[in-house]
Amino acid sequence: MFSDQDRLFMRRALDLAEKGLYTTTPNPRVGAVIVKDGKIAGQGWHEQAGMPHAEIHAIKDAGSLCRDATLYVTLEPCSHHGRTPPCADAVVASGISRVVFAMQDPNPLVAGRGLKRLMDAGVNVECGLLEMEAMALNPGFVSRMKRGRPWVRLKIAASLDGKTALEDGTSQWITGDEARQDGHRFRARACAILTGIGTVLADDPRLTVRDVEISRQPLKIVLDSRLRIPEDAKIVGGNLLVVAAEENPGKRKVLEKAGAEVVFLPDEKGSVDLHALLNELGRRGINELHVEAGEKLNGALLEAGLVDEFVFYLAPCLLGKRAKGMFDIPALQKMEDRHALEISDVEMLGKDLRILGRRHV
Repeated sequence: MFSDQDRLFMRRALDLAEKGLYTTTPNPRVGAVIVKDGKIAGQGWHEQAGMPHAEIHAIKDAGSLCRDATLYVTLEPCSHHGRTPPCADAVVASGISRVVFAMQDPNPLVAGRGLKRLMDAGVNVECGLLEMEAMALNPGFVSRMKRGRPWVRLKIAASLDGKTALEDGTSQWITGDEARQDGHRFRARACAILTGIGTVLADDPRLTVRDVEISRQPLKIVLDSRLRIPEDAKIVGGNLLVVAAEENPGKRKVLEKAGAEVVFLPDEKGSVDLHALLNELGRRGINELHVEAGEKLNGALLEAGLVDEFVFYLAPCLLGKRAKGMFDIPALQKMEDRHALEISDVEMLGKDLRILGRRHV
C-alpha cells in the first residue's frame, strides 16, 4: 500500500513531531510534510497548545504548491473547533489531493471525523503508515484520551543489587552525570512530576528540570496523606500540587499562601486514592506523569497496576542488605505472582546502564 517514498516522508514528519517533545502539552506531538512532484514543498510541527497545528504550518510553508500535493502527517487532522480552527477544513481548502496520516486521533472529538471530512471532500486518504512510531511519541495523549488518565513513567536509580539509598536515606549520588542528565530529559517531556512525602523529608528535592532547554516547568506533585510537608521545603511554592487524605486547615492555609494547591483524595484506608489521583490528573490535561519516589510509593503504584513504563538506571556498585530497595511490596508466595516486565531498550550512559521496560500484559 505504501511506497518507500511514503515511508521516507512520514519519517521526516515524525522527526518534526519530536521537536515538540517538551512543549506541546496537553496537546499531542505532531509533524507534517507536504510533497509535490517528489520534493518537499512545505513542512511544520505543532509547537505548543494554542498555536497553529502542524498541518497549518506546512500549508503556509508550501503556499500554492499545496494544490494536488500529498500531505504526510503523524496524526489524523482535527475536525473540531478547539483553541484553533479545524485542520481538516484547511487541508481541503488548500487543494491537497492526498493525505497520509500515521495514526487515528484517539480524541473522541476527532476519532474518524477528520478522516470523513477529508473523504467527503474528495481527498484520497490513507492511514496507518508508521503508526507504532507515532503512538510512541504520544503515549500520554493516547492514554488520557482512551483511559482518562496519564501515562505513568517510573524512574529509579539503583545499585546493581537493586538498592536506591543507604539505610539512613542517603542517595546522592548513586549514578553518574550522564544518567542524571538523561533523567532530566524524561522530566522535561513530562507534564507533571510525582513524589512522596518520604522523599521530600529525606532529600528535600526541588523536582525541577535542569540541564535541558525548556520553556516550562512540569507541575510538581507531592503525595502527603497527613500534610507533613515542611513549610520551608524547597519544593513548596507555586506550580505545586499537594495531595492529602486528612484535613489540616492550618497547614493547608500556609501552603496555599505560598502558592501551592492542596486537594484531598482519601481512600477507605485513610491514604491517598491513587486511582482517583490519576483520574484527576487526566481531567487536568496531564498526559505523561513522571514518578521519582521512594520504595513505598513505588510499591503502591506497582501493586495498583498503575505503572506503564519503567526507567531503571543501574550503577556499577553494591550497597548491601540494609540499604533501601526499589519497591515495598508484599512477599510473593509463588513465582507465578512476580511482576513481569518487557524490556524495550538497553543503553550505556557513561558507566551506568539504562533499562527501559513496560509491564508484561
